[in-house]
Amino acid sequence: MISTHDLEQLAEIELQKEEEEEEEQGSSRGYPLAPSSGNACQDMSHPYYDVARHGILQVTGDDKYGRKLIIFSSCCMPPSHQLNHHRLLEYLKYTLDQYVESDYTVVYFHYGLRSSNKPSLRWLREAYREFDRKYKKNLKALYVVHPTNFIRIIWNIFKPLISHKFGKKLTYVNYLAELREHLNYDQLIIPPAVLRHDEELRAAQKGGPPPPVKIPPPRPPLPTQQFGVSLQYIREKNNGELIPPVMCQTVSYLKRKGLKTEGIFRRSARVQLIKDIQKLYNQGKPVSFEQYSDVHVPAVILKTFLRELPEPLLTFTLYDQIQDFTKVESSLRASRCKRIVESLPEHNFIVVKYLICFLHMVSQESISNKMSSSNLACVFGVNLVWPPKGTISLGALAPLNIFTELLIEHYHTIFSSRCLPQQVLP
Repeated sequence: MISTHDLEQLAEIELQKEEEEEEEQGSSRGYPLAPSSGNACQDMSHPYYDVARHGILQVTGDDKYGRKLIIFSSCCMPPSHQLNHHRLLEYLKYTLDQYVESDYTVVYFHYGLRSSNKPSLRWLREAYREFDRKYKKNLKALYVVHPTNFIRIIWNIFKPLISHKFGKKLTYVNYLAELREHLNYDQLIIPPAVLRHDEELRAAQKGGPPPPVKIPPPRPPLPTQQFGVSLQYIREKNNGELIPPVMCQTVSYLKRKGLKTEGIFRRSARVQLIKDIQKLYNQGKPVSFEQYSDVHVPAVILKTFLRELPEPLLTFTLYDQIQDFTKVESSLRASRCKRIVESLPEHNFIVVKYLICFLHMVSQESISNKMSSSNLACVFGVNLVWPPKGTISLGALAPLNIFTELLIEHYHTIFSSRCLPQQVLP
């Protein structure tokens, strides 16, 4: 039986071998492995700015099943002498602490890990022990992208420490295209070096230049379609109803059955079940949440509906204003928030008011459900607005969450002055 010490030596040898092979194949390419990321934290007042500025860690909204998506990119790690790994561990915990009460998914881009930037195995052991049950319980999936023999050896070293249950959450992903099965691929923040590496792997596999990743052309929506179509489309196909049926039915059910449920909107549901319910809605078939006996099912359906709108409820137009509104003095933010919301198109305003009114009700039961306006903002912020191009970076989440928290907390003040004759409330 191979000892842990031998495995550690084997891991080091394997990593060096991988580096030598890459140098032989592409030493002339000169690709930078730790480029300054456009999505890295630019806020010098950030408590972990010394680590965050490298863009190693990103939070990019939710995956297809409503779970927060957290990305770790090895190629963004600078050489070890330029990065305090103890601070890196603290930064990881600091970031995860904001999300671990909810279900979440981690994507680990392995490409770019080198002898020069690799944390020690001692650090990895310490990190695994530091991430106790609080962090592991709600981690629903861990995708390791572009795994190598080094990863598999490391896994063998840690096998005695890793529970069978945790091991089942791990999925090896050999090519980026495979992530499309599990995640909203277009939401991912993928470093350029990782994209180039993936192209080279596919080229090597085919013995020629990599074929373009085929994306099937979009199908025209069904007349009964509810997910992935605009508010206007849904309104036109539903006799002019202002509130989409999915929102109406999920909010109505949750108002009756879920207001006091602890952790409402923080839990995921079975993936296949959510897909089946979406299919029922899209085919115009009746959906009864009573039969599922789980309030987390309509909660996930509501988040999924918002996330799959072609344009977010708060519109692309307002994204920059929402990002900039934290520059306003704290005492003036609620009034600034009000002005931003009042500039929404009438239909969007009615739907946003309906949703925020309900979320305000949920926050009023926070003693029971533990979902304060701040906690709800962390869940719903990324589902209310996102940029027209690219993805939401970790640095962009703070103003988004603060804005959403103000909407919920000051609902009556923000939405009181614009009363439309057609408005609908839950």
